[in-house]
Amino acid sequence: MANEWEGIPLGDLITLQRGFDLPSQDRKPGKVPIVSSSGISDYHSEVGVKGPGVVTGRYGTIGQVFLIKEDYWPLNTTLWVKDFHGNDPQFASYLLRTVDFRSCSDKSSVPGVNRNDLHQIPVLRPPLAEQKGIAAMLGALDDKIELNRRMNATLEAMARALFQSWFVDFDPVRAKLDGRQPPGLDSATAALFPEHLEDSSIGKKPIGWEVTALDNLLAILETGGRPKGGVSGIASGIPSIGAESIVSVGIFDFGKTKFVPVEFYQGMKRGHVNSHDVLLYKDGGRPGEYEPHVSMFGDGFPFEKCCINEHVYRLRANERLSQEYLYFWMTSDFAFAEMRIKGTGVAIPGLNSTAVRSLAVLVPPRPVIDAFTQQAAPLITRLLANAKQSRTLATLRNTLLPKLLSGEIRTMNVRNNQMQ
Repeated sequence: MANEWEGIPLGDLITLQRGFDLPSQDRKPGKVPIVSSSGISDYHSEVGVKGPGVVTGRYGTIGQVFLIKEDYWPLNTTLWVKDFHGNDPQFASYLLRTVDFRSCSDKSSVPGVNRNDLHQIPVLRPPLAEQKGIAAMLGALDDKIELNRRMNATLEAMARALFQSWFVDFDPVRAKLDGRQPPGLDSATAALFPEHLEDSSIGKKPIGWEVTALDNLLAILETGGRPKGGVSGIASGIPSIGAESIVSVGIFDFGKTKFVPVEFYQGMKRGHVNSHDVLLYKDGGRPGEYEPHVSMFGDGFPFEKCCINEHVYRLRANERLSQEYLYFWMTSDFAFAEMRIKGTGVAIPGLNSTAVRSLAVLVPPRPVIDAFTQQAAPLITRLLANAKQSRTLATLRNTLLPKLLSGEIRTMNVRNNQMQ
């Protein structure tokens, strides 16, 4: 630590203030982000606080810190920085990430943070120039992570739009019905689509395409397992994926990672995750409600090696489908609607294997699926590569954060090393 770094109470570096009440009936649609203890939850028409700002949870979800670069509205479940006392806002956001909020929590079933106790936590304050250097270094990593997130949203949207056009709206078929050349398709691809629609059990579909049960299209449908007694207290080993981690392709909350011992993993007869497996949330919802969640793991994301527990299904298609087609069908509005019906009408909300196998699937001829996969697979590959890179960047950021905030690593030294 450098001599010019001053040890002070947190309250001398920033002043935190409780957020504001904003009942849902008083909210008016707009572009101002409403920040709750878990992040941006909605948007409003009125500005509560001028940005940039820093917000953290006061009640409910504590310990998360959000840098808001625009004007915003902090809810009463949060604490927001009312006064930065001349310090850099982005630096303050990183500093708060190193604070032990549990030491200021009331330890109740719904934890809350005592602002006065939080203000008394000792911290180090570097000179403003070094604050900005720390913020710039860590901010560059976060900016790249955010750029990857936006790119991934675009990549998935592109693949999903193609799936929607070909296999839900049947745009190429409808174009032929109207005597038009299907837009955006070369003649060879356009020739793969028929010229008429017909009725089926799922509504209109291209003539000659099949509707069948998912059971006829799967090579693998299985769950995993956990050791007797669960995984509580197991801090390392092989990652075990639970229902709470099934969100979407390229998205994973590493803060929720759980593990099984290596020996248990090696002895598992089922539940080992392979690249491009489609994973389906099996059960665990609230009583009377089942909301499907589907993801696809692959190409080393989120892990090079992992398994699933008994609350997750692993799906592999047989030769009639590609994994990409299976993923986008399982995340289509039609499949979600059918899964909600079958998953809610049981005592414990969820899908048993019989229900999963009975799901209806539209099956185009294999050349059509191959044409789709040829375009969708590179998008998914790029998406997974971006997600993997973001994980590496986040790990680097989390490693640098305490070292930079303690003065163990100085930004000036890093810049000098880069110039040499």
